[in-house]
Amino acid sequence: GSIMDLGLKNKAGIVLASSRGLGKASALALAREGCNLALCARGGEALKNTADEIRKETGVAVFTRQLDVQNREMMRGFIQEVMEEYGAIHVLVTNSGGPPPGTSRSLGDEEWDEAVHSTLMVAINWSRAVVPQMVKQEWGRIVHITSISVKQPIDGLILSNTMRVGVVGYAKSVSRELAPHNILINTVCPGSYHTDRLKSLAETRAKAAGSTAEEAFRHMAADIPLGRIGDPQEMGDVVAFLASERASYLTGATIQVDGGVYRGMM
Repeated sequence: GSIMDLGLKNKAGIVLASSRGLGKASALALAREGCNLALCARGGEALKNTADEIRKETGVAVFTRQLDVQNREMMRGFIQEVMEEYGAIHVLVTNSGGPPPGTSRSLGDEEWDEAVHSTLMVAINWSRAVVPQMVKQEWGRIVHITSISVKQPIDGLILSNTMRVGVVGYAKSVSRELAPHNILINTVCPGSYHTDRLKSLAETRAKAAGSTAEEAFRHMAADIPLGRIGDPQEMGDVVAFLASERASYLTGATIQVDGGVYRGMM
């Protein structure tokens, strides 16, 4: 085994929207440390494939349910099932697809309202739902996956820029409230990773510029000090560390994992 044992063996973790992308990478990183999983996503087939892949590689138990993470009824049912399955919830990783691109003047009431639900309230609802159990066991880890946009806005993504900062405000406040119960709450801010979301962003930019997605990817990589777009697993490993015993004095932090893109000092 590795020298740094993360102490996640036989713990139970929920990872939202985990059939692909950064959610899947986070689930896989937890599983590699021996954490049993409860995964949910909208796409049933992708979810099943991901679960099979993780079981095969790591041997951990993987419980899955096809659901919309925005639906509170489904959420409550899922959490109840996870408790029946594992008897505890130690880790929650919140993650939800970003809202559509747009500017302050191009977006209407519906898009703003939808973004509140899809991006801000998902993180809040799931946190609120698992906290009673974590308080009871006096141990918990919540990791919110947001975006580098919480530190440095991304032009043309005003919904994401706005709602994800709300998640940080919530996470920071709750980290102070729940610290006495040994529940640690941190936020990670991914930059550019090879995910389906980035691919569609590259295609959108290419169309606007009359070029190709490859060209857009090259442009993105050129702006990154490390000179490349990230592998989702590099993000997953940070999430697994934050969810672990070894991160025991780390709470209320907002950590960018972006290849050095962010220019601010803190």
